[in-house]
Amino acid sequence: MDHPLSSLIDQIIQKAEKNGDFDDLPGAGKPLPPLRNPSDAVLSRIMKEADAKAPVVVLREQVLAASARLKTITDPEARKAEMLVLSELQTKLAIEMEAFRKYD
Repeated sequence: MDHPLSSLIDQIIQKAEKNGDFDDLPGAGKPLPPLRNPSDAVLSRIMKEADAKAPVVVLREQVLAASARLKTITDPEARKAEMLVLSELQTKLAIEMEAFRKYD
């Protein structure tokens, strides 16, 4: 069974070809790079083009930043507050990593 939008998609592609929208694309005529998981190809490309990062990467960066800040703080109350922030980030990172491993 065809997708309900197949004919519309075909029309859009044909129009783009006629308009030359596919001419001189970067990487034209070259093989696609190998992917770890082909089912994630579109998502990976979109994230790369948008310079998006996975939650695990963002949280890891935040943990490293909080850890660096903690090393510079001398006030006991401020250290306690930063330690709380760091522990919350580490917990979130552990949860995200577990979810990542579960569905990877």
